[in-house]
Amino acid sequence: MYGCGLRVSEVISLNISDVYAKDEFIKVFGKGSKERLVPIGNKTLHELMLYIGGERLHQDIKPKFSDKVFISARGTSLTRQSVFLLVKRLAEQAGIKKTISPHTLRHSFATHLIEGGADLRAVQQMLGHSSITTTEIYTHISDEYLRQVIMEYHPRWHSQKTSTN
Repeated sequence: MYGCGLRVSEVISLNISDVYAKDEFIKVFGKGSKERLVPIGNKTLHELMLYIGGERLHQDIKPKFSDKVFISARGTSLTRQSVFLLVKRLAEQAGIKKTISPHTLRHSFATHLIEGGADLRAVQQMLGHSSITTTEIYTHISDEYLRQVIMEYHPRWHSQKTSTN
């Protein structure tokens, strides 16, 4: 979810046939059954392929769900609720005190891209937002990050900061 900025519904509906490992992208069916191609980074792709070629092979998968990437213990697709509970449990195990949801991971994906200098239109396309306005909510967080960077590194601001310390 974090590696590609996917919604929970997109994760649970992802098919193996929608993973184009050689080309490093996945085909996602988002809101309103809109299809989009999302790049998948090397680390995320590596972990996904380890799961598909490893742990998933040892699951008893019901025939109807044989193309689904993520499978429940019952051999069917995961549910939205099971993904939410899994993310919550893993966050707790990692010692994270904040409430973390699947959407938190999507939000972090977008925020980190924008903070890293990604084009807002590219982020919009990756997230599957029909309106740029929806994507612009992530720029507010980025504005704070930019303010911190200026305070830290701009000669005028940095010298004022260090002279008062």
